[in-house]
Amino acid sequence: MDRRRFVLVSLAGALAAPLAAEAQQAGKLYRIGVLVGAASNVANLSAFRQRLAELGYVEGRNFVIEYRSADGRAERFADLATELVRLKVDVIVTRGTSAALAAKHVTATIPIVMASSGDPVFSSLVSSLARPGGNVTGLHTMAPPELAGKRLQILKEVMPGLSRVGVLLDSGDVYALVMMREIERVAHAIGIHLYSVKTWHGGDFDRAFEAALLDRVDALVAVEGVQTVMNLARIVDFATRSRLPAVYGLREFVDAGGLMAYGTDLSDLFRRSATYVDRILKGAKPADLPVEQPTKFELVINLKTAKALGLTIPPSLLARADHVIE
Repeated sequence: MDRRRFVLVSLAGALAAPLAAEAQQAGKLYRIGVLVGAASNVANLSAFRQRLAELGYVEGRNFVIEYRSADGRAERFADLATELVRLKVDVIVTRGTSAALAAKHVTATIPIVMASSGDPVFSSLVSSLARPGGNVTGLHTMAPPELAGKRLQILKEVMPGLSRVGVLLDSGDVYALVMMREIERVAHAIGIHLYSVKTWHGGDFDRAFEAALLDRVDALVAVEGVQTVMNLARIVDFATRSRLPAVYGLREFVDAGGLMAYGTDLSDLFRRSATYVDRILKGAKPADLPVEQPTKFELVINLKTAKALGLTIPPSLLARADHVIE
């Protein structure tokens, strides 16, 4: 082989190698498992898909989503997580601490991306936020505690004569208890009497609702937690039937007919979780990807619900809202 032919053959080989690698990558169909606790996740999943599309993924061509919902029954998480492992998914995206724990319990090798969770260090999902150290990483939903106090202040703006407020929370959720302390601080400062309306390990909402009525509260503040989120429809239905104005921590409550929400923008977290998935599919290890905190919060107001309750939302509050549902 003469020198000129050798150079051409070598150059062809060098060019063919990356093309072959790209063809192999293009032919790969990634299976992304998604494990959530409740069905009210459409907007979040849409944000997740949109970000994947921006990163060059085409659903049905190079990735498919295996979506599993516990439909408000936490006891189903273990079986659903096991099912995703049997499908040999490339990564599991979870919503909520219970979903992430269930996934971690059944696999130590498949990467797990938390699209949202409570305190992942306290629940032993990760060793630390900076260095997760295992097969779990992603984002947590822990809004700054002061947001809980601001929810109470928002209620006061809508109902200037407000004096008795029930706080609905999951008594087994440490994050919820931290939020409760902030609500207590603000309530003391603005002259509101608080009544703790707790659910217990089994999520005994009937007892919690009965306590709220017995305490004759004027309004409710619902602190987001495993039980409250998974029983979103029941809580909103109770507030509607009891004609109790309520402020929640997540927009989904307002989409379901709740009055107001002020808290973490979950769609933004799901969007950001898609970037984690992309990095992992390209070779990054979850152990080396720091867990990130929420950076985007939203105030959502349902004017239809306000009208049904006979409430007038102050223009100043409407002007501050990120979303107003007509």
